[in-house]
Parts: sequence; structure tokens; C-alpha cells
Amino acid sequence: MPGAPRSGPTMARAHNTTADPALDAAALLRRIGFFGLFVVLPVLAQVARRAAVILGPIAVILLVIASAIDGRQRPVRPGLAALVRSPAFLAGLLVLAWSALSVAWTPFPSQAVERLLNVLATVGLTVLAYFALPDRMRSANLYLLPLGMTAAAIVAILLGLFGDTLLQGAPDDDNALDRGLVLLALLVWPAVAWLRSRRRDIEALAVAVLVAVALVVSPSSTQVLALAMGAFAFAATTLSPAWGVRLTAAFTAGILALAPILPFIGRPILAAVLGPVAPSVLSLKAWQKVVTTEPVRLVTGHGFETALRGRLVGLVPTNAPTTAFFEFWYELGIVGAFAAAFALYTSIRYAGRTAPVLVPGVVAAFATAYTIAGIGVGLTVMWWLTSLAITVLVFVAIARGQFRTRRPKAGLLRRFREGPAEA
Repeated sequence: MPGAPRSGPTMARAHNTTADPALDAAALLRRIGFFGLFVVLPVLAQVARRAAVILGPIAVILLVIASAIDGRQRPVRPGLAALVRSPAFLAGLLVLAWSALSVAWTPFPSQAVERLLNVLATVGLTVLAYFALPDRMRSANLYLLPLGMTAAAIVAILLGLFGDTLLQGAPDDDNALDRGLVLLALLVWPAVAWLRSRRRDIEALAVAVLVAVALVVSPSSTQVLALAMGAFAFAATTLSPAWGVRLTAAFTAGILALAPILPFIGRPILAAVLGPVAPSVLSLKAWQKVVTTEPVRLVTGHGFETALRGRLVGLVPTNAPTTAFFEFWYELGIVGAFAAAFALYTSIRYAGRTAPVLVPGVVAAFATAYTIAGIGVGLTVMWWLTSLAITVLVFVAIARGQFRTRRPKAGLLRRFREGPAEA
């Protein structure tokens, strides 16, 4: 009868949802961007030496476009304000500002300006991608990372074992595998951290072992040592997060700040072990000579891009170290080196305040990158800076994937579906 109260369950209302082509396009672009960043780039980096420099910016641009379409990123103004107040960011800006100022006294101003613009472009694109990443990352996108690391490790193992046969007739690209292995050594830690955050410890161990095998079968020992240092930092931070973070921050920043003392301490030790004419001993001797003959330059530095270009014209000894320690001090002096050391220290300490399950992986990545830079990667080599930027963005992405949605209880869900009973 009309007006009579109804009893029993009510029919659920159908929601009229209309697909938005713009949102679908943004989701597709974001998916392609993460697939390129997490899967395609690590695999291609094993065979193409410029993969990181080319594919990295392309993937970032896709993510930025997707963010501009659907607006899923974090609010820019609060994030920018927090970034500007960050001591690590301000110290990094000081390094860039001092690098720009040092162009005034570098012997190679045109080359220095070109390299500085490349560095600024890389930093700017990284900051742009930082703001473009979604506030809440989908797990489906982040699971692409361990998939890509597994595929890249398998490719690296095949190249390490059968590279001469597989690449027979291909263009000679000696540095491709080394650069690809560096990217593997860096990105394995966010992959492990993500899997551990999902309580997939066995899968995390499998990915780490596979990457370790890929590095061991390669002809270079740099990446193996870097991964070992990262594993030590990972274990120490897992056992005691606070102690691991403090130790890594103090050690890395202290070595960079006191780098000019290293040749005076290390040369006698290495000479006793390896002999006085060992290449590493002669390299430290060249560093000693640079420090003692121009002590004033320890304050100002010789100017941006001088360490690399100076070797070609005889300004820098050809057997001088090619490490970031030497180049920081030679080019930027105490101002740039101390600012970089402070930025490194505060960055690691800040990383210790992120999600606890991610802290060991972040510290391990710092230790791995620091070891690679300390052994023989230059200060402003673009593929190296791009690899570091990619690693930072990957960690930011997995940090934004650390959220939980609380499922409604069964009773509440049943009552919601049945609707309220009418009196």
C-alpha cells in the first residue's frame, strides 16, 4: 500500500560512474613512466652506456605530464617550503652556488659553464619529479622495481658469463656493463626495502643474491666492494637503526671533510703493503704534491671542471686520483667540500627518520654510492649524477607507498549493504 513502511533489505543504489579519458590517459602515462624507470632502464643499462642519461629524463617527463593531468601529486607550496627549510637542501644549494662562482677562476670557463648547466638541469628535473610523484603510490607500480632488478640481473649474469659470444659483432661499448652494474648496485637497495616493507623477505633475499651474483661474475671489482659496503651498512642498521645511521653519517661526512689528510696517512701504509711503486701509492703521492705545493688552493679550489680538463693539458698529474674526494677538494676547496660533507651528513640523519622498515635500505644505498664515488667516479660525470637522481626518486616513490588502508569490519560492511531498518 502507498505510504506503508517497507521492511527487509533495501536494494543498493547503483553508482553512476563515468570514465574520464583524461584520468585514464594520466594513469597510462604514469604506468609507462614507472615501467621505463623500473624495468626498461635497468635492463638496457647493461648494454647501452647512455641508457640512464636518455631514458631517465624521458620517464621523468612522462610522470610530470601524468601529474599535471590528474593532480595526484602532493601540494607544491608546503612541500617547497619544507624543502627550502631543509639543511641538507640548503647545503646542496651552497655547493651549486660555489661551483657557479668558481667559474670565475677556472682555467676552462666555457666547459665549466656547459657542465654546470647540465648539473643544474639534472637537479631541476629531479626536484620536478619529486613534486610530480603521487602522494600515494600504487603497489602495482612499485612491484615493477624488483621485477626490473631481476630481469637486469639475469641480463648482467648472461653478459658476464657469455658476453663475448652474445655481443659478437655488436659495436664496442666497453663501459656499458660497468655502468649498468653500478645502477644495479644502487637500485637493489630500494627493491629490497620495498619487498621487506611488504613482508616478502624471501623475495627480497632472492633479488639481493641475484644482483650479487651478477656483480661477482663481472670483470670489475668496484661494484662488488660497493655492494659489500652497502650490505654491511644494511646489516648494522637492521640490528641497531640509530647506531647504523649515526655511524654511516659520521664516517662518510668525516672522510669527505678530511680528504686532504688521506694521502699522508694512506701512502705509507699502502707502500708497506704494495710497494713504493704501486699505482695506488704513486696516485696518493701525486695527491700529496698537489696539497703541499698549493696550500692556498685548499680554500678556494682551482675552479669547476678543472680536475678532468686539467689532466689533458698537464695542470693535474695524470696519475692523480679520479675519486670524488680528490675532485671536490681540487675544484671547490674547503667551502665546497665542507658544504657537501654537511649535506651528506644531514641527508643520512634525515633518512633515519623515514619509515623504519626503509631505513636499512636507504643507509645501504648511501654506503654503496659513497664507495663507488670514493673508488673512481668523477665529481660531475653525467651518467653517475643521473643514476644517483634515479635512486633518490625510487626511494621517494617507495616511501610514498608506505600507507595502509583499514578494511571495514564485516558487521559494518553488512549493515552498509542492507541499509538502515525503517521503523
